[in-house]
Amino acid sequence: MKLVTVKMSDIYVNGLDKLVEIGMYPSRSEAIRVAIRDLLRRELWPENGSPILKNPESE
Repeated sequence: MKLVTVKMSDIYVNGLDKLVEIGMYPSRSEAIRVAIRDLLRRELWPENGSPILKNPESE
C-alpha cells in the first residue's frame, strides 16, 4: 500500500473517530479505504465493481 496524506475538515475527522469509537471500523484508515472503494465502485467501475485491468499479453 502507498501512504497518501490528506487534509480534511475537523467535522470529517470527528465523524471518522466516531465510527471507530462505536466499533464500525478498526481505524480511521480502514474507514477511509472503505469509503474510497465504495466511491470508485459507484463512480468509476459501475459495471462489475472492480477496475478494468489491461491484459499485459495483449500489448
